[in-house]
Amino acid sequence: MSETPWVGRSLRRREDERLLRGRGTYVGDVDLPGQLHAVFVRSPFAHAAIGGIDADAALALPGVVAVLTAADVPAGPLPPFLWDTPPEKLVSALRPHLRPCHPPLLADRPLYAGQAVAVVVAESRYVAEDAAELVVIDYDPLPPVATLERALAPDALVVHEGWDDNVAVRFVVAKGDVEGALADAAVVVRERFSTQRQAGIPMETRGAVATWDATGDGLTLWSATQNSHPLRRALSRVSGVPQERIRVIAPDVGGGFGIKGVLYPEDLLVGLLAMRLGRPVKWIEDRLEHMLSAVHAREQVHEIEVGLDAEGRIVAMRDHVLVDTGAYNPLGLVIPYNTIAHLMGPYRVPSFEATAEGVITTKTPTAPYRGAGRPEAVFAVERSLDLAARRLGIDPVELRLRNLVRPEEMAYDVGILYRDGEPLVLDGGDYPEVLRRAAELVGWDDVEIRERNGRLVGRGIGVYVEGTGIGPFEGAVVEVGDDGRVAVRTGACTQGQGHETVFAQVCADHLGVDAGAVDVVTGDTDGLEKGWGTVASRSAVVAGNAVAEAAGIVREQALHAAGELLEIAAADLTLTAGRVVPRDAPDRGVGLGEVARAAREQGSPLASTRYFEPGTVTWANGAHAAVVAVDPETGEVELLRYVVVHDCGREINPMIVDGQVHGGVAQGIGGALYEEILYDEEGQLLNGTLADYLVPTAEEVPVIELDRRETPSPLNALGLRGVGEGGAILPPAAIANAVEDALSGLGAVVRRTPLTPPYVRSLAVPDATHLRSSGEDEILRP
Repeated sequence: MSETPWVGRSLRRREDERLLRGRGTYVGDVDLPGQLHAVFVRSPFAHAAIGGIDADAALALPGVVAVLTAADVPAGPLPPFLWDTPPEKLVSALRPHLRPCHPPLLADRPLYAGQAVAVVVAESRYVAEDAAELVVIDYDPLPPVATLERALAPDALVVHEGWDDNVAVRFVVAKGDVEGALADAAVVVRERFSTQRQAGIPMETRGAVATWDATGDGLTLWSATQNSHPLRRALSRVSGVPQERIRVIAPDVGGGFGIKGVLYPEDLLVGLLAMRLGRPVKWIEDRLEHMLSAVHAREQVHEIEVGLDAEGRIVAMRDHVLVDTGAYNPLGLVIPYNTIAHLMGPYRVPSFEATAEGVITTKTPTAPYRGAGRPEAVFAVERSLDLAARRLGIDPVELRLRNLVRPEEMAYDVGILYRDGEPLVLDGGDYPEVLRRAAELVGWDDVEIRERNGRLVGRGIGVYVEGTGIGPFEGAVVEVGDDGRVAVRTGACTQGQGHETVFAQVCADHLGVDAGAVDVVTGDTDGLEKGWGTVASRSAVVAGNAVAEAAGIVREQALHAAGELLEIAAADLTLTAGRVVPRDAPDRGVGLGEVARAAREQGSPLASTRYFEPGTVTWANGAHAAVVAVDPETGEVELLRYVVVHDCGREINPMIVDGQVHGGVAQGIGGALYEEILYDEEGQLLNGTLADYLVPTAEEVPVIELDRRETPSPLNALGLRGVGEGGAILPPAAIANAVEDALSGLGAVVRRTPLTPPYVRSLAVPDATHLRSSGEDEILRP
């Protein structure tokens, strides 16, 4: 190890030098000689049969090379990608009702407005766009199923052929005696909460470029993906080309947030088109296309019961969760189970029962978006606890403190399985102290509900835990060059997280070099046999430990190789400042590059490939507190203060961690106050542009006041917990609690997000009850 560790330093992100100067390379920047351009023809209907497709007029347009439909591409659903098949342990415990549900490459019966039904390839994007409008499709519109209520109705139209209803997944998780505990509880909060459908809105939309060399390099695909290796595997299955002849590169990617962490038909089709036509093919998505066809997220309904004794201690929790999956459910159990696994959160809950149902509708499919089912769970539980505190006359902070798992109870077995099939065991942290610190920073006891210039001021708080660093594995290669520079390759893909910087810091500590002497390549399948990618707050934990293990082996290789050069025992040597030196004579020694050259000449290069396989997840935690001002006449909500205290274990780069938290909170504020994907009853998207899908700007995001604890996880050598999603989990709950606090004198109960002005006004104005529904308030399941 270096004398002054690189891990723990707030280094500036090295990638920002090129990105901020406009020197990054995104998929849109990849231009190949002779490339063609693809444009997809998308269904204008939410549900329809196709009687025929006439492409003659499009093919007659000069510059058009090809028009392909479902009949021209491999049939069947998309191949497996990430967590399509749940762990055997989880399946054995749950015995879930789970039906495979993946989209095809091109649809012959579109199930949502925006689904691709044909693709046009031309010499230019302009010609391809014009030709796409000339493709004549004989649609036979079918009844849409645009809401959960319609999908679950006894006489509902069944969307997928061969099914008997629209439920793609159903399961129950339980422990203890819920019925008896609720019957004996002093207070039972019974409520129905809903979270809206959202889009991830990465700054860069999706895109792909492919080239095919039948006799040489094979197939190369550049994609704005979060998962290069899984995409290579899927492309191999569809194309029949062996994986070793496919290279997938995720270059600079302008945001992902989970939206680019699923398998899309377009990526595969671009590769197939390049092979079929023998020329490079490029496709770049526009924003309307993104809003229509990139996955959406959230949209859940919770019918929850929380029972507490007279002292405010939770005795039981029961929840029935409905997840609107859209037209397909590409990740199976992932979102519903993520939600269920995080319902009990950081609290002691002796008895628990949760039923989850993933329901098909004729809308764009939903999949993980920053938080991935956790914000929805936290919203339902934290809202319930605030209502319980009000009914019991207990301060909301105090009520939570009475229920939080204490440090001396760690490791705490929650009593159910996590979604990796392993027991859900909280692995450390001081949850009460994190909550107390957040309350202290926001001045909890000093915030009074009062009128300020006609506005009502309220305070809200909440606590969360997050399972992070899930497996199954991540890979890393570390190699020292003859010039003494260190090359790192990893299967993690970067979309702005600072991977080039943090992985260099981890590696530099093990090899005794300057972090600037470490070159990091992410998202490229070349040179690394296996990889998983960047999702689920896992890269620092899983890829970081893979880098550390590989670098540790290279360190031992260097010490032994240098020992032979210097005729000194390896145990008497150390690495520092890019040199291998005797511990008792640091002025003597040899450069790491010279050692690498000698080792390579001996046939044993200083290089190692390692795959880190976590036994289970590590648990991050945090508390958020908000102070708001609410105008009861207009319904406008202003965030006056926002406080975050979090614990993600040992921090590799605290400045980057702060940036991750800031970004997550901003997106959480969007979910709390502004963002909502809207459909009409025909399944037509109503707000497909950024003019009417509102995202927060710098003006709407207050200064975020941060504090931290660092409780190293005992589950990995670096002591890391994930941080990528944590900031986004609590804002909807904390802000909703604050708004309800401000309006408590009016008897308001916040039951959904977003807290738009019309909805908030309906809570404050007794005759505005018609504004309180989010459109799904009549959904009840027997």
